[in-house]
Amino acid sequence: MLQRHILLMDGPDHKGLIYQVTKILFAHNQNIIRNDEYVSPSHYFFMRTEFEGDADVHALMHVLQTELPADLNLRINPKKKKDIVLFVTKEHHCLGELLIWYAFDELDATILAVISNYNTLQPLVGKFGIPFHFISHENKTREEHEEAVLRTLDIYRPEYLVLAKYMRIITPEFVRHFPDKIINIHHSFLPAFVGANPYRQAYERGVKIIGATAHFVNDNLDEGPIIAQDVKSVDHRQTATDMATLGRDTEKAVLSKALKLVFNDRVFVHNNRTIIL
Repeated sequence: MLQRHILLMDGPDHKGLIYQVTKILFAHNQNIIRNDEYVSPSHYFFMRTEFEGDADVHALMHVLQTELPADLNLRINPKKKKDIVLFVTKEHHCLGELLIWYAFDELDATILAVISNYNTLQPLVGKFGIPFHFISHENKTREEHEEAVLRTLDIYRPEYLVLAKYMRIITPEFVRHFPDKIINIHHSFLPAFVGANPYRQAYERGVKIIGATAHFVNDNLDEGPIIAQDVKSVDHRQTATDMATLGRDTEKAVLSKALKLVFNDRVFVHNNRTIIL
């Protein structure tokens, strides 16, 4: 079976980039399966090219770097499942959904472990045969807790961290270990109702829609680049509890969409925004 890879490229736009890339891939006997590109109003270029063949990736990358403009960012990723670690606290709905997708080979990822600051969900994770690490935050500073978490992550070296209702604020120092590699699901329609109790905030404002947002984590609380969002209509008949119940379904759907985009290398991060190809 032929190997399949994904070439990701972004940088200032130049005339003939698509032609140059396809010519190089053709010369190396690679078959292009799909190609998507976008040029922003500021003339910044993005391209995702999925190709297959018996490629010497290092040699191909050398040719691309030699023949294409030097100001482009280039990377070639094998088309494969991503290695991930899940972070949870006490809420089960997003975790349960991810575990079921994983069990039925629908996640595009391998769950290496689950980390939690409570042991509430350990029995659930145990049913799927996945390592569960209970790392309590009690009697620890935030920095001490994160150091313990990082020591555990060193065992697995995941490509992505997924915060599946992990109700802890992550420090900038921790984020620096995984730039644009931490994905969070937030139970509100960002940027509205940031922080705790968003459904109570929404109820008190009499909103007509509620939603969920999946985003990358950066140094600012709930302000990282947005990957996916969705909403549901509500009215005065719904209580804050009703809204939270409806919101859980939205959270699961939004997280599913975001993870599929990220794990298939379709998301570029640029100037705190995402470009999705």
